[in-house]
Amino acid sequence: MTSATLAWVLDRLNYGERVALASVVGAIGSVPGKPGARMAVTNLGNRHGTIGGAGLELKVEAHLGQMLVNGSSSSRVETYVLHRDAKGQEVTALDSLCGGRVTVSLEVLEPMPHILIAGGGHCGQAVAAACDNLGWSHSVFDVRNEYADEEVYPNAVENHSSDVEAFLASLSDNGFMRFSDVLLLGHDWSVDQDLLIGILLARGEGRRPRIGAIGSRAKWKAFREAAISAEVTENAVDSVRCPIGIDIGAESPEEIAISVCAEILAIEKGVQE
Repeated sequence: MTSATLAWVLDRLNYGERVALASVVGAIGSVPGKPGARMAVTNLGNRHGTIGGAGLELKVEAHLGQMLVNGSSSSRVETYVLHRDAKGQEVTALDSLCGGRVTVSLEVLEPMPHILIAGGGHCGQAVAAACDNLGWSHSVFDVRNEYADEEVYPNAVENHSSDVEAFLASLSDNGFMRFSDVLLLGHDWSVDQDLLIGILLARGEGRRPRIGAIGSRAKWKAFREAAISAEVTENAVDSVRCPIGIDIGAESPEEIAISVCAEILAIEKGVQE
């Protein structure tokens, strides 16, 4: 059960879910869960594993839910005493007569960025190299097969080459949620625009994936008008970042990649919205 829960946690992280994990690290007396037992819940309400059931599990699950709201800084070790007379001690008392004591590690795990590079040209290749250095995952999409090839992007998690409609169809059933960010770096503005509108319509006003587009303000104005004409809400459209990247005077593909990844890192760290 322990390894199964850990495998499930990694799978949920890969799909962009935030996970709160409880692990029993100590137990004394009559308790429902022994050391090594684990239970995890995600910000989408998915759940796996058990630390023994009963009132202990309900209390721990409630604490995990609170931590998902408060963030990873709330990670801690908590001791639960399974006796109603333990109130007032430096522990969490449960309405039980078992008398056991359980120590549980509670932590929030944040998914690492997984960048979809939509446009496999020079800037896309530079972004992929930056992702590799940061330990981030990346995938690539390009309508041109030679720009999404495994030889060009050997470390990509996924290599996609098709028309936009077919690619969007492959992302049905919330498949786009596995990406933290979509970067529109295409060589053809119409490809970027179609992909932008398709993802925004599928995502709605959700927060994942974040979307950024390279280009001028004039280009973004045209994209924005096209998206609104396609019945994308203004709130959803205005969540898109264009032009992307922190302003560092970037000119070369490598400099642009640094500015773009720095912006994503700032958002991940909560320094920038």
